[in-house]
Amino acid sequence: MTQPLFRVDAYLRSAPGRVIDHTAEGGIVLDVSLFHPTGGGQPGDAGRLVWDGGGIDIATTVRGQGSDIVLVPAEPAPLPVIGTRVTQSLVWDRRHRLMRMHTALHLLSAVLARPVAGGHVGTEKSRLDIEMEDAMPDRIAVGRALSALIAGDLPVTAEVIGADDLAARPALIRTAVARPPRDAGDIRLIRIGTADATVDLQPCGGTHVATTAEIGQIEIGKIERKGRTHRRVYLHLAGA
Repeated sequence: MTQPLFRVDAYLRSAPGRVIDHTAEGGIVLDVSLFHPTGGGQPGDAGRLVWDGGGIDIATTVRGQGSDIVLVPAEPAPLPVIGTRVTQSLVWDRRHRLMRMHTALHLLSAVLARPVAGGHVGTEKSRLDIEMEDAMPDRIAVGRALSALIAGDLPVTAEVIGADDLAARPALIRTAVARPPRDAGDIRLIRIGTADATVDLQPCGGTHVATTAEIGQIEIGKIERKGRTHRRVYLHLAGA
């Protein structure tokens, strides 16, 4: 069982850990993990492990059995033996870009105010698929609304809700393609704004920036029809 440090503080860049298992495919499982695994449209983190007498680059991170988080080496190499104490560090620029983009996608879903059919978080380009049968979204209007929310420097915070409470508030679940993330039976929610002035509130297990201003400048890319009932909207980090 791996404790997810990224849930405690998404801004941690390095931390100690201890190897508790290896997978049959050559992955490494630590007792605590800075590395966010692939899930919810967000790619797994990359980085490096260093220990006394060795080191290994981590190409990505995936979920393992139960609550295990598995670090996938960039290339075959001798693994630290079980019990080894390591220092784990992230490729921080990549992680921070994913945090900025993930928060921007939450804002985009609030602006579009339609059910979400899927999405992908990227370091330079991301996308959101929405259910919409009528006219295509107005690209300029969406961009202006999104920029205004980013400039508003709104707080981004996490909280938890019980399964029964979530069942009583089904509108919080924006998409049917991913199950709400659970922490010890509770479901994690990401709130943008304050309790008295909430812009967005939905279940999410991903990493996010602390305020919307940290997202920086975002550009709306192309908007595509994906069949009769769906539209795909692309986001770009300006200058990326």
